[in-house]
Amino acid sequence: MSVFGKLFGGGGKGGKAPTPQEAIQKLRETEEMLAKKQDFLEKKIGEELVTAKKNGTKNKRAALQALKRKKRYEQQLGQIDGTLSTIEFQREALENANTNTEVLKNMGYAAKAMKAAHENMDIDKVDDLMADITEQQEVAQEISDVISRPIGFGDEFDEDELMAELDELEQEELDKNLLEIQGTEDVPLPSVPSTSLPSRPDKKKVEEDEDDMADLEAWAAN
Repeated sequence: MSVFGKLFGGGGKGGKAPTPQEAIQKLRETEEMLAKKQDFLEKKIGEELVTAKKNGTKNKRAALQALKRKKRYEQQLGQIDGTLSTIEFQREALENANTNTEVLKNMGYAAKAMKAAHENMDIDKVDDLMADITEQQEVAQEISDVISRPIGFGDEFDEDELMAELDELEQEELDKNLLEIQGTEDVPLPSVPSTSLPSRPDKKKVEEDEDDMADLEAWAAN
C-alpha cells in the first residue's frame, strides 16, 4: 500500500475512495504533525550546537559527534520543509477541486429546478396566451375610446356654418365700435376764454418797491 493510501486509510483497489473533505482533513492533520516535528528538530539542533561549542576545546570527539547529529537533524528538517510544501500544494488543489464540485453541484440543482419550472410550459401555448393578452388590450383600448367620445353633442352641427356665424358676430361688434368712435367727433369742445390773463409783475419794478420800503423803515427807526 502506498504512503498516501496509508495516509487516507484506503483499502486497496476495492476500497472506497475518501471524500475531498476527508482528504483535506487528513492533510491538515499531517501538516500539524510535521510542524511539531520541525519544532522538535530545531530544538535538537540548538542543543547540539550548544554541546559542540561547550566541548570544542575540551573534548573534540564529543564536539564532532554533536556537529554530526546537528547535520542529520538539519537534513531531516530540510526534508520536512519539502514535504510540507508538497502537502500544502495538494491540500490547496483539493480545496479548489472541492469548491468547483460544490459549484457544479449547485448549478446542477438550479438547472433541474429551472427544467421542472418549465416542464408544464408549452411555447405554443405561451404564444397563444400572449396573443390573447394583446388582443384583449386592443379591445380594452377601443372600449375606452368609445366611452370617452361625446355622445349627441356637436355631431348635428356644421362646423363651417358655426365659424361663419362667429365671423358675422365679430364684424357686428367691430362696426358698433367704429360708430361709437365717429359719434364722439361731433361733441363740441369748450371755448377759449376771451379775457386775457393778468401779466406777471416786472422784476425791476418789484426791486424798486423793495428799496423804497427799506428806506422807509430806516427813516422810521431814526
